[in-house]
Amino acid sequence: MNLQTIANPGVAAPVQDFRQGALEQARVANLLGMLPPRLRHALDIGTRDGYIARLLAERADMVTALDLELPRIDHPRIRCVKGDATALQFSDGAFDVVFCAEVLEHIPSHLLEAACAELSRVAQDYVLIGVPYRQDLRTDRTTCQHCGQTNPPWGHVNSFDEARLARLFPQCGMERIEFVGATREGTNFLSALLMDAAGNPYGTYEQDEPCVHCGADLGGPPARTIGSRVLARAATSVRKLQQPFVKERPRWIHVLFRKHN
Repeated sequence: MNLQTIANPGVAAPVQDFRQGALEQARVANLLGMLPPRLRHALDIGTRDGYIARLLAERADMVTALDLELPRIDHPRIRCVKGDATALQFSDGAFDVVFCAEVLEHIPSHLLEAACAELSRVAQDYVLIGVPYRQDLRTDRTTCQHCGQTNPPWGHVNSFDEARLARLFPQCGMERIEFVGATREGTNFLSALLMDAAGNPYGTYEQDEPCVHCGADLGGPPARTIGSRVLARAATSVRKLQQPFVKERPRWIHVLFRKHN
């Protein structure tokens, strides 16, 4: 399948450009390659612009596209639904496969088990999960200009590896595991502490996700002072000293779970 043929005319150009990037194309292609060959009804959790839902519609008779706000996707085999992954409005086993990628890292930690239990409940056979792998949530943090609290990058509040994913889906077995991309991103306690003190000037302020503490827009990076410049430079130097000892790891982990009979 040529993923570049799937476009959404209602999506802004920066998002379209991101979708066409080599790394994003590889991530999506890997996920789609893990799907069962033919599907009757698929559920796309956190559908956002509908990019994945459209790709799923090439393989499934029907796709339900769910997000916290009602999606707007014009496609004959896609049904748009407003809903919450922690309390799904569907019956048990309603879908052949539940597709959930780039979502679980955003769900508040105290609701994560409930969300995963719901994904398992509404799946008849499969749950396909895609999340960042062993992400260091101290890296590229931001400081909310509204409440002053520190935020994880991209609104990611959870980090995952194989063991944690297995614990979150006890009703399922891991049928297939794939890894995509490579990264050496990471930091350490001292560097993160210094960068927090500097106001996190290099964080992911371009993200769409609001502050995880107050819900407001993060705003831009804080104004730089002499003190913050010194602290940020020290944080960067400490992090550079660590880098030769940081091992490369996959950027994403994808797991196809199959429900126990």
